[in-house]
Parts: sequence; C-alpha cells; structure tokens
Amino acid sequence: MEKFVAYILSGFYAFFFLLALVVFHPIQWFCFNFISKKAHKRSVDWLQFCIMRCTNILGTRYTFTNNYNVPKNQPIIIVANHQSMYDISPIMWYLREINPKFISKKELGKGIPSVSYNLRHGGNVLIDRKNPRQALPAIMKFGEYIEETKGTAVIFPEGTRSKNGQPKPFQTKGLEILLKKIPSAVILPITINNSWKLLKYGKFPMGIGNHVKLTVHEPLILATFDDKTKLIEQIETTISSAVTY
Repeated sequence: MEKFVAYILSGFYAFFFLLALVVFHPIQWFCFNFISKKAHKRSVDWLQFCIMRCTNILGTRYTFTNNYNVPKNQPIIIVANHQSMYDISPIMWYLREINPKFISKKELGKGIPSVSYNLRHGGNVLIDRKNPRQALPAIMKFGEYIEETKGTAVIFPEGTRSKNGQPKPFQTKGLEILLKKIPSAVILPITINNSWKLLKYGKFPMGIGNHVKLTVHEPLILATFDDKTKLIEQIETTISSAVTY
C-alpha cells in the first residue's frame, strides 16, 4: 500500500520539481547576466528552498541541528557523509549565509535546467572522477579560490552515495588537497541521516514519509592540527558515529 501511494505522490512531486527547475533557470540566467552575482546567489538559494518544499509532497520533513556559531569571513570546509542528491538542497538552504560551493562530477554540468547552470556559473568545480589528471588540479584551483575569497567548500569524501545509509570509507585525496590549499580554514563536519530513504525504491517511485536530519558537529580549526591524517580520521569518526541506519 505504501508503494502504491508513493507512485501517486511521486508523480505530483516530479511535476513540481521539474517546474521549479524550469522556472528558476531563466531567473538564474537573468540575475547572473543583468543584475549581479549576489542576485544570482539569492535565486539559487530560493531554488533550494523550493526543491525542499517539493519533497514535502512526499511527506518529507527536515531537521537542521546546529549548536555552534559558524564563522563568517573565514574559509570553511564542510565535510559530510553522502546519501543522495537530496543532501544538497538542505546544506545550501540552511547554510546559505556562508554560500556553500560544491565539488561535483562533470556530468551534472550540462543538461539539467537550473542545476547545471549553477554548477557552471556559481563558483563550483566540475571534475572528471575517472581522470585524476583533470580532477586533482581542478580541486587544487578550487581550494585556492576558497582560500582567496574566504568562501565555503563542500566535500563528500565517500565519493559515491550510500544507498542504504551505511557510511562508506573516506576517499581522502580530495579532502587532503583542500586542507593543503585552504590552510586558514575552519572544518565543519556534518552528519546527514535518512536522505537515502527518498531513493530507497530507486528513482521512481520516491520514498515517502521520511525525516531527513542534518547535524552540525563542533567546528575544527585546521591550523591547530599538525597531523592532517589524524584530523581526517577524527572527522570521519565524528561524522560516521552519528549516522543511524
């Protein structure tokens, strides 16, 4: 019975989700080309809000827990586990004041209204995961950009998404590069729970009635850690220990 209801609600969700992407694409283009980057950023923020509201059709709820002061005007590296594409919007919306930028696979940089445009023009980096000769220099350049602009980088060190919520071991190379290229960064570990359940049946129908939770852990000042290997292990343990599945 649940799956039958999921088919019905997923149809409504798909309509409004695609509508949001189509509507915000020209809004982004206009803001970026004729107003300002700040206006473009705001249009992207509201797109994330609308995407989250679309998932409410599926009975999805969101809880964002942050008991710490997130520093501003300082480079930040957000490190999180990765469960689904629905990890992105709540990070972007709830942390919109620090304007998160993402490392994304190059395939997403074309063909998807709104999403591809923002990935290309919003200060994010697109990498070819199968080509380290392209990916590693791109991440280095991205890290230098974050350090220079005092921006916010988001990285999912697991690489691929967990299909059942169980954390995968960190693939540390990308994170190591960011730690090297953003020496003044504050590390913000985040644990994401239950977003994988939105895709528990696959792409269609969507999972219904889920409670997606994001928990921000204590920020870590990179400069206070001499051993980056132990730092990465600490980050991974902190994130993984708070995952429920």
